[in-house]
Amino acid sequence: MGSNHSYCSKIGCTPETLRVWYLKHLDQLNPAKVQQISDQEKMKQMEREIKELKRANEILRKAAAFFAQAELDRPHK
Repeated sequence: MGSNHSYCSKIGCTPETLRVWYLKHLDQLNPAKVQQISDQEKMKQMEREIKELKRANEILRKAAAFFAQAELDRPHK
């Protein structure tokens, strides 16, 4: 831990800050964990895209129904 003190003084942080940072990012040293996190992030992104596409489809469905009804209500020449 003595060497950590010299690093901390060089970068301007406390040993506790350095320890917490190290523990927080320890998972990134494990490639399997990085892949899992990456897959989870991809899944969240896809779920957001699906939600957005469903919302867009609903808007288009309502617009199509509105214009179809407007066409039926329009007097024909």
